[in-house]
Amino acid sequence: MFAEAVKKPMNIFLAVDGSEHSMAAIHLLSSLPITQKESPQSTVTALAVDDLRHTHHQYMLMTILEKTQEMLSAKDIQTSTGLLHGDPASELTRYADEHHPDLIVLGAKGLRSTLGILLGGVAQQVVEYANCPVLVVRAPYQGLRRVALITDGSPHSQSACEYLGRFPWPAGVEVSVVHVLPPPPRVTAAERYWPVLAESIPVTTTDDEALIIAWQAEQEENGKTLLHHTVLDLEKAGYHAKSVMLNGDAATEIIRYLQENQVDMFIAGSRGLNQMQAWLLGSVSRKLIHYAGCSGLLVKHKK
Repeated sequence: MFAEAVKKPMNIFLAVDGSEHSMAAIHLLSSLPITQKESPQSTVTALAVDDLRHTHHQYMLMTILEKTQEMLSAKDIQTSTGLLHGDPASELTRYADEHHPDLIVLGAKGLRSTLGILLGGVAQQVVEYANCPVLVVRAPYQGLRRVALITDGSPHSQSACEYLGRFPWPAGVEVSVVHVLPPPPRVTAAERYWPVLAESIPVTTTDDEALIIAWQAEQEENGKTLLHHTVLDLEKAGYHAKSVMLNGDAATEIIRYLQENQVDMFIAGSRGLNQMQAWLLGSVSRKLIHYAGCSGLLVKHKK
């Protein structure tokens, strides 16, 4: 499934503003095998957005774009630049809708982000509303060695899996395929209680316990099957992959795993546009991109 797509050239949009996270995004792209020798048709378009319309600010952005082009061209990456005008998140998503890139790359926080926040407003809005995959890069960039693919077997996580297969990873990257088993359900529909003074104590019967144990066993078996097939596909495509099964609240357990194992980037799927065109990410994806502490690639599933 993956092998044929790995060599596909990419059309990448890179949003820059001179911040440390923006520089980390430039360094990340510089490390990917997208040079003219390795992927002749791959292109990077560096974009800056002027929302102040001051001559000095525009001059600063033009300087940043020129410097970005110099840095990427020095790595033999085919690069062009563009200066947009207006609200940064709106203009980036509008421009992407018009030109259909394979990927938008931007830093987690910009120059004017509030101190202490984990995700800047522009990055948050682009991740939410862009109709293409978005890579949010966190500084400092120290290479791509360990990558975690988050999967739950849903169509949007399958989209992320397929996108991973055609992403131009550096040689030797290690992939962990992470699946989280949900906590056991509570017996609520037919809960029984023993009265104790003014309070009640829920009682779980032997039948309830047997149902929960059977449910957990089924979830674990399904998870093992999902991980096995995903790892097998990745290994056939030439990736070094391993399976990781966690248990509990999905976002909490994934974030803990990413931090404890010093993962450089996670990849997760997210549902596509809904009818109301608002808050498009799932709750787990949103928590990961905010709190994981590493770079994150979110792939929207197109229905």
